[in-house]
Amino acid sequence: MRTENISLSTGEKIGLISNLATMLTAGISILETVDSLLEDAKGNQKKILETLRADLVQGEQLHTSFSKFPNTFDKVTVNIIKASEEAGTLDVTLKDLRDNIRKETEFTDKVKGALIYPVVIMFVFIGVLLMILVFVIPKISSVFLRLKMKLPLPTRILIFTSNLLLTQTIPLIVIMIILVSGFIFFYRRNKKLLVNLLFSLPLLKELAKEIDLTNFSRSLYLLLNAGIPIMAALDLTMDIVTKKEVANAIAHCKELVLSGKRLSEGFKDAKQIFPGIMIKITEAGEKSGSLDRSMQDISEYLDYQVSKTLHTATTLMEPLILVVVGVCVGGMMMSILSPIYGMIGQIGSK
Repeated sequence: MRTENISLSTGEKIGLISNLATMLTAGISILETVDSLLEDAKGNQKKILETLRADLVQGEQLHTSFSKFPNTFDKVTVNIIKASEEAGTLDVTLKDLRDNIRKETEFTDKVKGALIYPVVIMFVFIGVLLMILVFVIPKISSVFLRLKMKLPLPTRILIFTSNLLLTQTIPLIVIMIILVSGFIFFYRRNKKLLVNLLFSLPLLKELAKEIDLTNFSRSLYLLLNAGIPIMAALDLTMDIVTKKEVANAIAHCKELVLSGKRLSEGFKDAKQIFPGIMIKITEAGEKSGSLDRSMQDISEYLDYQVSKTLHTATTLMEPLILVVVGVCVGGMMMSILSPIYGMIGQIGSK
């Protein structure tokens, strides 16, 4: 069975990890726990549990089974579980992972929620445009053609587009399906490239950096808390950020730590990436020997900052989108009305 493409929804993943944590805390063995969960499991969750059971029977550990499902359990999760199995704290770590996934889900929902408004406006605009092209333009264009009027270029473009939609509907639908399928395929192959392009836009640039730093600090906390050495933790967190400059800054921090310097010194060298408060909290954590807790505090602070930036971005985007949509709809209406006004002027002059 190919396991690379098997994935779980966020709810299913939280449920699986939560059930494992609860039953292990109650003193039930891992094999008994998996057998119990298999009784009610369905779909991909059942496939994961069956693989897990087969591996456990052969003497494999939990992290080995999880590593076979990269679409469900990333490298950070696998390494955290591996460290906890070696330390004998699997039940506690699974609870931390469950809580972390919930926080990540809430965090992602905030980002998605902020993008809903512009997406809805875009679909409404496309709907209005199609209604005008399919129902309004054909009736008006027939009047213009009978009167043999000389039409301005925008009006001719609208009439041409309307005729194309009405006479070539099936070919256009086929082309649209091909384009959408091609985009989805390209997105899956080049997701990081497209995300970087999107996050290079002026309004989203700072937001993308804050999202990356939140994910970085939260993952670093989990890894350090699980007992993973800082070098390995920094190496793993480089894979979870989307912006190249953030990944490069983390790589630089890793080099400095390798040379015997502190993590906060690496943050200072990249002040344009890491905010001042992040540097100060990290310094305090290094002095007190609680760097992992410092990373947790930083992630909570940055989570709040992202919420603020999202609110500001959506507040700025709303009027901007309305202006753009208004100009586009107004332009279309003027393309329709200007020939009519011209016709009325000609009749009046006669």
